[in-house]
Amino acid sequence: MLILRLGYLQIVKGEEFETEVQRTETTLATGTVPRGEIYDSQHRKLVGNEALQAITYTRGRGVSSEDMAKIAMNLAQYIEMPNVTEFEQASDFDLSKRDLKDFWIALDEDKVNKRISEEQKESLSGAELYQLQVDSVTDEDIQFTVEEQEAAAIFKRMNGGYALSTINIKSENVTNDEIAKVSENLLALPGIDTGTDWVRTYPEKDMLKSILGNVTSESEGLPENKAATYLAQGYARNDRVGKSDLELQYEEVLSGSKSKSETETNQNGDIVNTIQSYAGEKGDNLVLTIDMDFQKIVQDIAKQSVATESEGLNDSAYVVATDPNNGEILAMTGQKRNAKTGKIEDATLDIINSSFQMGSVVKPATVLAGYMDGAITLADNTLVDEPLLIKSSPAISSVFNRSGSIAVNDITALERSSNVYMSKIALRMGGEYDYYRNMTLDIDYKAVIKKLRNYYAQFGLGVKTGIDLPGEGSGFTGTADNPGLALQFTFGQYDTYTPIQMLQYVSTIANGGKRIAPRLIDEIRSTDANGNMGAIQTQLETEVLNIVDVGKEELSRVQQGMYQVTNGANGSATSYFAGTEYTVAGKTGTAEAPYYGTKTDRIGEMTTNRTFVGYAPYDNPEIAVFVIIPFLPNTNTNHENNIIARKVFDAYFQVGDYKDLSGEIAEDHDEETEE
Repeated sequence: MLILRLGYLQIVKGEEFETEVQRTETTLATGTVPRGEIYDSQHRKLVGNEALQAITYTRGRGVSSEDMAKIAMNLAQYIEMPNVTEFEQASDFDLSKRDLKDFWIALDEDKVNKRISEEQKESLSGAELYQLQVDSVTDEDIQFTVEEQEAAAIFKRMNGGYALSTINIKSENVTNDEIAKVSENLLALPGIDTGTDWVRTYPEKDMLKSILGNVTSESEGLPENKAATYLAQGYARNDRVGKSDLELQYEEVLSGSKSKSETETNQNGDIVNTIQSYAGEKGDNLVLTIDMDFQKIVQDIAKQSVATESEGLNDSAYVVATDPNNGEILAMTGQKRNAKTGKIEDATLDIINSSFQMGSVVKPATVLAGYMDGAITLADNTLVDEPLLIKSSPAISSVFNRSGSIAVNDITALERSSNVYMSKIALRMGGEYDYYRNMTLDIDYKAVIKKLRNYYAQFGLGVKTGIDLPGEGSGFTGTADNPGLALQFTFGQYDTYTPIQMLQYVSTIANGGKRIAPRLIDEIRSTDANGNMGAIQTQLETEVLNIVDVGKEELSRVQQGMYQVTNGANGSATSYFAGTEYTVAGKTGTAEAPYYGTKTDRIGEMTTNRTFVGYAPYDNPEIAVFVIIPFLPNTNTNHENNIIARKVFDAYFQVGDYKDLSGEIAEDHDEETEE
């Protein structure tokens, strides 16, 4: 019977069984490629990639922890794997005790199983049993040699990979000698290979770093809250992706096309052969709307202001500029003093996600709201500026007229910054056309505020601007509980707005009523055969979000009022823009606001925000600017809002102190690059 059975197995079934033993399976595996790079508007690199030699591992299907531990021990003979264990320091270590225990168990699971009773093995689930195995490993067990410790670090990296996904075991400081040794011994190192990796570089150091964004590390992999989406798009869990700002916003553009390899595995799941079928394609490149030279000047202006002109709780300055005709950001910076170190640091992201009370800079929107609502008309736009004394509401008066009665129209109301004119627009919007001393405010003030918000939103105030950055805020909308708030709302003393909203608002006035989405990206370009920036793939278009529902003549009068602010005899900013080689239209603002900065013991203390919005040239706008200096003392002599704005305009038009600076900037840039 045995002879017959053996004959059957060897002769009849022999070929079939031999085929089964030698059976292999081919599976498609993918690999990462370098991300696209980011350039300024003059095609100077802001974010690049540095190529690195790498030792990689592709895990086969069904490869056990024991198999990986043996490969790790073998690989540790050929490469150095620097590491710090929890035994050596209590924090910032590479290998925890748990990591070392996992490696010890993988090396000799039989030994640890002898410490567990048969009853425990039968009664516990897989996860519970493994935890018991871990608990049974002592600190004495994991006192490894230097080479074993390096192998444990390698094993940890290998264990983080998924089946048929390629991960980097080592990609920093890989020597040519290590590459040679590993290459010579690949047959004894299943799944191990040599290759290249990349790391993000920043040739201009910290310039715009806070809006350029960051990329996850390989150990971080896909963000948990977006993992399902990325996996559905073909990403692997350990892929590096953009995790903030432009890197996140333009992930699909920057990520590129992953390489593809046909991976052959045997019946045990071991990888026996890999053939690359597609080398992959580096991601496309982003070209910013920002010129690095102009950006550097604006940053320095803001930084110098914070360093030398801060008063009281003020510790920051925010400046942002755009082309009002197409929404292209020309420069944006926030500079803020670190309360702990005293150093001035980049805080540019505050421009899109921090909001402030803005003061009188919203008055042009109020005048236009009055026209849109019918509260004032071209035939009826003159009102008396006089102190307003209304029962149960704070007194309201204008700085230029604390006690008298002066007739002003819409243009002079903007020039002289009349709080009363704006308040009377709100009264009229509520149906109250006749003011008298100590009157009771009998209007539906909540309805008035709602209408004002709707009109303001047409300019971008209180709504998201659509800028191409994630995480944009929309400001704070208060809950009105006092009729007087409807009046204060008209001159910027209630809701809060972000700097980018203010920029969109003034741009809408400058360009004749088109609310345009601001953007930081001008072009998307391919990568050429040499790995450099190639041809244009996409030219981003101007996105008009809405057109303000107001007549051209009414808008023109508001533009004239803003012209008078910076050029008129009674303009609040005339002295700061005297003698310019270009013509500015603008509006200044001062708002009383509670402090809510980093000094927690001063939260709620009343401070003053100083602001400026404007554009130039007046008759053919090329640039719109917004500046805010927040949290100044209520009694201050600070006018950096106007001074900074003047410097930014001068720098843009290259006049005054900034005349013929382009050559000097280029020389400074070349010196910094060489350093």
